[in-house]
Amino acid sequence: MNNGASDQVNLVQPGDLVQLHGSTHKSHLLVMKPGEVLQTHRGVIRHDDIIGQPWGIKLTSHTGNPFFVLQPGITDLVQNLKRTTQIMYPKDIGYIVLRLSVGAGTRVLECGGGSGGLTAVLAYLVGSEGKVYSYERNPEVQTLAKKNLNLFGLAERVEFNLGEAKDGFAERNLDAIFLDLPNPYDYLDEVAASLKAGGSFATLLPTVNQVEILLRALSQSTFAFIDVCEILLRHYKSDWAKIRPVDRMVAHTGYLVFARFVHEPGLETEENQPAAEEN
Repeated sequence: MNNGASDQVNLVQPGDLVQLHGSTHKSHLLVMKPGEVLQTHRGVIRHDDIIGQPWGIKLTSHTGNPFFVLQPGITDLVQNLKRTTQIMYPKDIGYIVLRLSVGAGTRVLECGGGSGGLTAVLAYLVGSEGKVYSYERNPEVQTLAKKNLNLFGLAERVEFNLGEAKDGFAERNLDAIFLDLPNPYDYLDEVAASLKAGGSFATLLPTVNQVEILLRALSQSTFAFIDVCEILLRHYKSDWAKIRPVDRMVAHTGYLVFARFVHEPGLETEENQPAAEEN
């Protein structure tokens, strides 16, 4: 048997972030520390029983409940992070980062960072060459976000700032900006000042009333190619003998609004104009 270093990467090591996933019950995220113990209502599992085991193995608690030892994916991190604010759903986050073209080397700013769900995904995607600038006005909420990003090993890619959009942002020539605020239409000048020409702007709003105000403000400012959408997600039962939609679905969580920063104000396309009344 080869016990070389190449084999070690397939085994859980001290300091690794592990997801203990029950087949039918809650999962747990934890950093492996020799001697420590995880206590759950489905039994106790010792970290020492996980360290040195291959990824994907099934372990049982002292009460006989099964847990699978997995490396958490980015969706698992978002769904399991500790939070004090309303979460953003992966279905929305996924489309947001695609529309903002977030990737390796991107410089992106978010305002209203919350507990760090979107922050974690942004930091994951920008890589070591990019940067995420996260603004949050509540120091307690930002402290939790920092802890979450440290747990995920992504904190070094994020610059945390205590501040509000009304005070503007220090960064310039950014690739993209996302505002998680109830009144993003009040801060379009601040967004424009920090975006590069052609840079992308996005926000998520829960009501049509807010979207209407934002669309009016965008049409009167230096933004174009405005788009509004919502994303509905329906899961299906994965039992091959009775495939059908599940009883509940993640339906409306918010309206996504996207736009591009341009130099000429009031640029509107035919698609953005109100439909002409027919005679």
